[in-house]
Amino acid sequence: MPAGSTIETLALNKDAERVALDRARKALGQIILGKDEQIALALSCLLARGHLLIEDLPGLGKTMLAQALARVLGLSFRRIQFTSDLLPADIVGVSVFRQDQGEFEFQPGPIFAQLILADEVNRATPKAQSALLEAMEEYQVSVDGATRALPTPFFVVATQNPADQVGTFPLPESQLDRFLMRLELGYPNAASERQLIIGNDRRAMLADISSALSPELLLRIQRLASQVHMSDPLVDYIQELVRETRESPDIEIGLSPRAALALASAAKAHAYVRHHAGVYPDDIQAVFAAVAGHRLQPAANTSYRSAAELCQHVLDSVAIP
Repeated sequence: MPAGSTIETLALNKDAERVALDRARKALGQIILGKDEQIALALSCLLARGHLLIEDLPGLGKTMLAQALARVLGLSFRRIQFTSDLLPADIVGVSVFRQDQGEFEFQPGPIFAQLILADEVNRATPKAQSALLEAMEEYQVSVDGATRALPTPFFVVATQNPADQVGTFPLPESQLDRFLMRLELGYPNAASERQLIIGNDRRAMLADISSALSPELLLRIQRLASQVHMSDPLVDYIQELVRETRESPDIEIGLSPRAALALASAAKAHAYVRHHAGVYPDDIQAVFAAVAGHRLQPAANTSYRSAAELCQHVLDSVAIP
């Protein structure tokens, strides 16, 4: 095949992958109304090979977003309802003795799927929450001395209610750090809420939506997103933002090198979702609060109490290249 034909084929493939991703975004927007930026961030998180934490009040569409993501991305899906009596074995699986065979046989738990919805993750005890740690970091689980790989791709989308609600166990910092992003959906605007009231049932619509991607196509798109160009001044910008979190008197504990890597990966993925030719300062700013908000601890004497205020303060303190 001539070299020119190869280049044209690659270009067509890239266009097909972008078209498929746009189709996924459009389908998600039909289910989760009026939340285009949150949808773009959720897709950016998964394209950056990260896990997603959605924190908000009950009834705002957290579970629906996770189910819709699995549906449009063409991934196998399992939902784990986290409760106070949940055990680690309920998540990863257990070995059962088979009398007829005279040996133990491993029964995989619900963690063995490509997209896991850990619903209301902070209603389970820390012991049950810890069952997710190895899976999220190493993409494997260890049971009875044996290590078992998880499917590829593998994502955890966890939802949690605000920590001040009854019956919650706050996630420790080590587990929060496993999530690339944390999002809040918030209330819908008036037009979207009216459409929800008078329109079709969202769960029925979800059942009718066909997959826009496949696991293989998603893996290709992940590779393309990781190759989005980031100029040296924007690398400097990320380093300055991270340095500001470490040196600011308003922040108790600043961002780690892992967080800096997460910020760069998320910015590249966001640029790909938004069809940018490379990473723009807008991409870094768009993902900053979602990536950094759950990793920053405000100082005791700061006037910035919410994560959103603290992140905006950091962005305002660093010059845009």
